Amino acid sequence: MSETGSGVAAEMKTSDERVFLVVVDDSEEMKVALHFACRRAKTSGGRIALLHVQEPAEFQHFMAVEEIMREEKREEAEELMQSLSAEVVEWSGKMPSFYLREGDRREELVKLLAEEPSISILVLGASVSGGGPGPIVDYLLSRGASQLRVPVTLVPGSLGDEAIIAIT
Repeated sequence: MSETGSGVAAEMKTSDERVFLVVVDDSEEMKVALHFACRRAKTSGGRIALLHVQEPAEFQHFMAVEEIMREEKREEAEELMQSLSAEVVEWSGKMPSFYLREGDRREELVKLLAEEPSISILVLGASVSGGGPGPIVDYLLSRGASQLRVPVTLVPGSLGDEAIIAIT
């Protein structure tokens, strides 16, 4: 008696998928991490989740202005996620999941990983500039790693597409 094609089997397949989480920002290394995660998801039958954390507005003198600024930032984040979504589908063959949050990027990342049991692996890009690996990587290495329940894959931000394809 096979359950192939049934709703139960489809649900189990979805919940058993390896989910690769990528933290979205406008950095060069994020694109490298995303490409790597997409290739790994495709070769392992997994899928991608994208997290974008909007920093709280600093302008608090006028609530109306602050709310407009917050809404504009959210619209920009949604546009970025939609444009990345097309790349994720092209590279991995599946639509990504989206997580939009507001607050401190590091704290929201740790909270999401604690709250979302479907996430299997965190994929981060190491900074290509000489100023260290990047704020999230630095945080995880110094304080946050003990709070994680998933492995972290650190992708060198200098990897090119050919190198990513070769190792995935």
